[in-house]
Order: sequence, then structure tokens, then C-alpha cells
Amino acid sequence: MQIVDPKTGQPMGGPSPQPGQSAGGSADASQFIVDVDMSNFQQVVLEGSMHIPVVLQSWSPQSESCRTLMSVLEKLAHEYQGTLVLARLNIDEQQQIAAQLGIRAVPDVKLIMQGQLYDQLHEALPERQMREWLGKHIAAPEGGSQSVEEQAQAALEAGDTATARALFEQLISENPDDHSYRIDMAGVMTREGHFDDALSILDALPPEHRDGVKGRGVRARIDFAREALSPEDIEAMAERDDSEAQFQRALRAVADGDYERGLEGLLELMKRDRAYGEDAARKTLLRVFDALGGDHPLTVAYRRRMFTLLY
Repeated sequence: MQIVDPKTGQPMGGPSPQPGQSAGGSADASQFIVDVDMSNFQQVVLEGSMHIPVVLQSWSPQSESCRTLMSVLEKLAHEYQGTLVLARLNIDEQQQIAAQLGIRAVPDVKLIMQGQLYDQLHEALPERQMREWLGKHIAAPEGGSQSVEEQAQAALEAGDTATARALFEQLISENPDDHSYRIDMAGVMTREGHFDDALSILDALPPEHRDGVKGRGVRARIDFAREALSPEDIEAMAERDDSEAQFQRALRAVADGDYERGLEGLLELMKRDRAYGEDAARKTLLRVFDALGGDHPLTVAYRRRMFTLLY
């Protein structure tokens, strides 16, 4: 990305404060969060990006979405522990730079590495999606603090649904526009057996989330959970190896979100006893594929294996 002064034709630059100072010279709360203007743009953004990735956020104090996004980016800048610099450009005050960059609206976020534009956004994404966007280009530092979402998922994997529920409640409160966290909460409710509460959460979502792949997946898990035997009943069948036991174990695995184990069990039952339950294994495989979505890696892999058995 070549950025030049529109008057002189030369790269923007000049004396500038060191990272950790704002354009006005006052120390910032983080040495990796810098306010930029004409005096330090070249040093912080262009020269600085030769050594460390720079996330350039163009913002306006008049924009609420910009302020929300700035809080997310500041949090990430702290978490990345010096592996990136957040450069903040107030377009109301720095109109010349904004014009040179071709910025006509905010929010606007550019990722600059080695003096080149690598990626950009023109919207304020929720924290989860901002992490994913950054993660495509910059690995999160090892040993960094575990995010709230990671803590919630870890608690869920450990079977601690109470902790997972509390953490997802926090994420929903902090990210009210990220409906995926509400779907996660519905998943927790499903694990706890509160199916009606889970369905209420799903039904209240905008259609694109309610009927999306993730939402359909939780709804399918509710259906499977209502059909499946309880974990206690499954445990009591430990010594059984008949088709009914195999089917119920697979159904329970799907209900618990362990799709791969459930699909494997259904496929094995289809091989062993195609007639069981009037082809129940194949029919259930198709239901799981629909819940996961056609592009899901498990759907692609197990659909291919199912077709091999059929033909």
C-alpha cells in the first residue's frame, strides 16, 4: 500500500512520538495502542508495519459502532502482548489522511504488514469474529490469557454446564449483537435438559440465525435428546451389543454434540443391520447431515462413506 502526501507527492511522515504515546504526546494505557496523525503516520503505520503488524482503525467520535469496535480492538491489542500495534485514526481531525486512504465511511479497519495492505473491514464485527479475522493473519501469542469464550467452551467440554452458562451470559451481555453466543447458550440449555428454554432462545433469534446451520444444529440436538435414552440408561446398557443398543448409543452421542462418534456408530449399524428400525440408521444419518449442513467436513466425509455402502 503506497500512501503519499497529496501536496508533496512524498510519503507521509515527520517527527513522531514513540509507540505508547498519543499524537498529542501523552502516554497511552498501552504501548501498543497509538493515536496517529500527520506527524507520526509514516513511522507508526508504514515503517512500523515492516517490523510488526499494524491494525489501523479509522474512527469518528460521532459513531457509536466505532467506539464499540475500538473497545474490542483495544482488548485484543492487550491480549496479543506486543505482536501487533493498534493505530487509531480520528477521521474528523485527520481528514487529509482519511482522504488519502480513500476512507469515505467508518468503521474502517485495515491490517497493514510489511508496508502493504493485507486485509480490511468496513463494519464493526463482534469480538468473536474480530478474533477470527485477526487469527487468519496473526497467531495469538502462546501463553496468553484464555478468552471468555474459550473458558466457556472448556467448561462445557468438562461437563460444567453451570460455569459455561454463566460465561455465555457474560458474553451475551458484552456482545448483544453477536447472536451466535445466544445459540451457544441454547446449546448449554440443551445439555442441561431445558429443551423448552433452549427453543425459546432459538425462536427469538433473527431468521438468518434461527434457521442457519448453527441454529439448526442445536434444534436437531434437542430433537435427538428427546428421542435418546438418558445417559444413565445408556450406561446401564454397557454390556449390550445388539442393534438397539448401538443405535441408542449413537443417538445419545449426537444429542450430546459428539457428532463424529454418533455418525460412526450409525454408519457401523447401517453396515451390520440395515433392516433395523426400517432403515433407521440411514434415515438418522440423513437427519444429522441436514443438521450439520452440506458443507460441514463430517457431512462430506460420512455422506461419501454412506453412499459407498449404498452403491
